[in-house]
Amino acid sequence: MVTPGSTQMSYGGHVRALSVLGLPLIGGHLAQFAIGMTDTVMLGWYGIGELAAVTLGQSFFFVWFILGAGFAFAVMPVVASAAATGDHRRIRRATRMGLWLSLLYGLIAMPMMWYSESILLAAGQEAQVAADAGAYLRIAGWGIFPALLVMVLKSYLAGLERTQAVLWITVVATLVNAVANYALIFGNFGAPEMGLRGAALASLATQAVSVLAVIAYSLWRLPEHDLLRNLHHPDWEMLREIFRHGLPIGLTTLCEVSLFTASSLMMGWLGTVALAAHGIAMTVAGLTFMMHLGLSNAATIRVGTALGRGDKDHMVRGAVVVTVASLVIAVATALVFFLTPEPLVLMFLDPDDPQKQDILAIGISLLAMAGLFQLMDGMQAIALGLLRGLLDTGVPMVMAALSYWVVGVPTSYILGFRFGMGGVGVWTGLILGLSTAGALLLVRFWLHALGRAELPVAAGVAGDADPAI
Repeated sequence: MVTPGSTQMSYGGHVRALSVLGLPLIGGHLAQFAIGMTDTVMLGWYGIGELAAVTLGQSFFFVWFILGAGFAFAVMPVVASAAATGDHRRIRRATRMGLWLSLLYGLIAMPMMWYSESILLAAGQEAQVAADAGAYLRIAGWGIFPALLVMVLKSYLAGLERTQAVLWITVVATLVNAVANYALIFGNFGAPEMGLRGAALASLATQAVSVLAVIAYSLWRLPEHDLLRNLHHPDWEMLREIFRHGLPIGLTTLCEVSLFTASSLMMGWLGTVALAAHGIAMTVAGLTFMMHLGLSNAATIRVGTALGRGDKDHMVRGAVVVTVASLVIAVATALVFFLTPEPLVLMFLDPDDPQKQDILAIGISLLAMAGLFQLMDGMQAIALGLLRGLLDTGVPMVMAALSYWVVGVPTSYILGFRFGMGGVGVWTGLILGLSTAGALLLVRFWLHALGRAELPVAAGVAGDADPAI
């Protein structure tokens, strides 16, 4: 539970608080990452065609999911600031309207899932791959509803600093996903062999178990918030507040995701070997990025709590500690990438693959770039987390979009193709885009943090007098 802390908490106290809060969040993100890895590995065992189709389908799903998840991320700082003052009604209102917006968004996104085959064909994908991906999404696409609801309720729990619960719910989901995939893809444990459609049903089952688990926990452990009371009753003021912050968050994340998507397309222009090496390096970098993402969530919660108390000293000290923690992790992982790149790349390669040496050579150079990549990606993630804690989302969205799409993507193309630097050039563009975002966003946060004599206490919105909400 969130408890008011002293404004004079030492840096050591902040380190301990960040560890208690952040480590379970990091573990939860790693477990979530493991779900995607499990899907990839098991479908890779089943067939290359199925793997290609589901990879395409999951990418399509993720684009729509990450845009809608902005509403869930907007719930986290509102809950954290309300919890700091013991405002149970505001906690309930923010969470309920996050659920409302997620369901409404799911209604918009679901037709895209249903007609995904036509969309993918129009985007120039091969007919068979598009057909298989469409068949996958007509089942797995329904998971957009429970997936977004889970994100809202996890944000609610994280905002209350119940991050252990977030971790264990995600671990349970990981185990359910692995077992369901093994049974339904291959026909084990008496289940029919369903291949690609089995993977879709496993994904849907995982999301369903997750949402039931997180609802059960929330009602059992936090009855004082009475989340389901008058759930049908609209709260237009709070809905507007969550929408106003959630849409920019979703668009910001979408801009970043699309930067990496563009880099993958460019690496594909360089050939299969370059794309394979890129995929390996991105997977390794993505795994370590989960640590920065967990710290970013913790930063949002810590700043949101300080905002609720109007405690500027607490916010500044916490921001310093989380930024330094991210730097330490980035330096440690960069050293691993620089000193032992070959074993990391070889983990993903068949020893008998005739292209192994070519992929290894490119992969080693990209992992060296990933060392710098980690530092810059971590900084922009932490900066975004800090700003979200202040409910500052509009200007950061513009900064991120300019950094990723005015600096990052054009630089990747120019260096990679016009200057003939290949994959290293593409990755240099990535680093410059992320560096620009990190610098702009950190400057904006510290101007907010240090440019005021004191931090204003987060205020509620209209509607508090209505007993129905």
